[in-house]
Amino acid sequence: MAKTLFAKIWDAHVVADLGDGAALLAIDRVFLHERTGAAALKSMAAAGRSVADPARVFAVMDHIVSTRDRSGDATEVPGGSAFITETRAAAETAGITLFDVDDPDQGITHVISPELGIVLPGLTLVAPDSHTCTQGAFGAFAWGIGSSEAEHAMVTGTLRIQRPRTMRITFTGALQPGVTAKDMALFLLTKHGAGGGSGHVVEFAGEAVSALDMEARMTLCNMATEFAAVGAIMAPDTVACDYLAGRRYAPDPLPDWSDLYSDADAQFDTEIVIDANGIAPMVSWGTSPEHSIPIDAIVPHGPGRAHDYVGLTPGDRIEHTPIAAAFLGSCTNARLSDLRAAATILDGKHIAAGVVALAVPGSRAVKRAAEAEGLDKIFTRAGFEWRDSGCSLCFYAGGEGFAPGSRVISSTNRNFEGRQGPGIRTHIASPATVAASAIAGAIADPRKIAG
Repeated sequence: MAKTLFAKIWDAHVVADLGDGAALLAIDRVFLHERTGAAALKSMAAAGRSVADPARVFAVMDHIVSTRDRSGDATEVPGGSAFITETRAAAETAGITLFDVDDPDQGITHVISPELGIVLPGLTLVAPDSHTCTQGAFGAFAWGIGSSEAEHAMVTGTLRIQRPRTMRITFTGALQPGVTAKDMALFLLTKHGAGGGSGHVVEFAGEAVSALDMEARMTLCNMATEFAAVGAIMAPDTVACDYLAGRRYAPDPLPDWSDLYSDADAQFDTEIVIDANGIAPMVSWGTSPEHSIPIDAIVPHGPGRAHDYVGLTPGDRIEHTPIAAAFLGSCTNARLSDLRAAATILDGKHIAAGVVALAVPGSRAVKRAAEAEGLDKIFTRAGFEWRDSGCSLCFYAGGEGFAPGSRVISSTNRNFEGRQGPGIRTHIASPATVAASAIAGAIADPRKIAG
């Protein structure tokens, strides 16, 4: 019988059918971070349990580490150092691999797992983080869980999960110059809503998807969380295999993953088709990623609270809206290709007076690679602050932040009220749009600012 890619992975991992669509699923990888990792590890130890297979469990310091000061366990989050020290101690006791604050391979979970070849096609991978679906770009079933579920997965190597429905989103045709995977995701959200993927595993397919490099594919899968999807997935191809070849935790030689695709006559519960040629650079205007429009469009009528919070009224033109800050970072858009795209715009230019601009690489490996290419010099000459890796200011956890009420153009994934700090008005967009806006001092179309 014809199967979807998701069905093939699901069937290969079912330990027991629990009835009513639920199953006990084998879990191949568990990834923890310091904000929730210590809770799961300490609870496990307190119950007298241990990790079934420590080689399958990884932890990293990424959510609340300082991206400005890496001396010791410094963090600007009040009480944040305790998360770091407790996770370190608990990881050592459990015998799992930890990428500590000063580890050369430290970085954001969903950046370093692919970098190191921890995620692989056909695997199941869980982490207490909603954007774990990023890693489905490699043909894995990856999804976010809670701390108690992480504990169960570590101890038993399994999780109970209700089988999700399936959805295929096919992007036909080709993207226009200057349009990115981030714009594809925001376009999808505007057309089908922030709840459009609820209860589904989304498979991204089509010519426009196949044409993306791996980092762009990760961006697209990352934003499936904002679509309320359980997870996202793409069929692994030569692009994925070439990316994984030689990575530390990837097998050598790589296995044959050629059977990991949806059969031609496989049935999906839902099908969406989008013409990629019709997508323009996008930017959010409100307080949900679905509140997004083409950068040359006007603000539509939407929820009154969103208009009140953001300070934009229907009929306002989003382009030329003044900004106070520009943020380049997060698990969505802080990989090397993202930094290159922004640097191309910034090279030989300077950000507008009064704009605060930060560039936060997604991992220390990304930072090293960017510095080897001289990208850090382009950023600093343009007026950006060049930071160390981490989740810095993608979400606000206290401590460091932008001035209350600031309007920020950001390469992150969420523009919820207060997401980047009290009263902060966040507009999410691609790295190129962030860079162009920093130069203009207002939301700007990157196609109009030559690199």
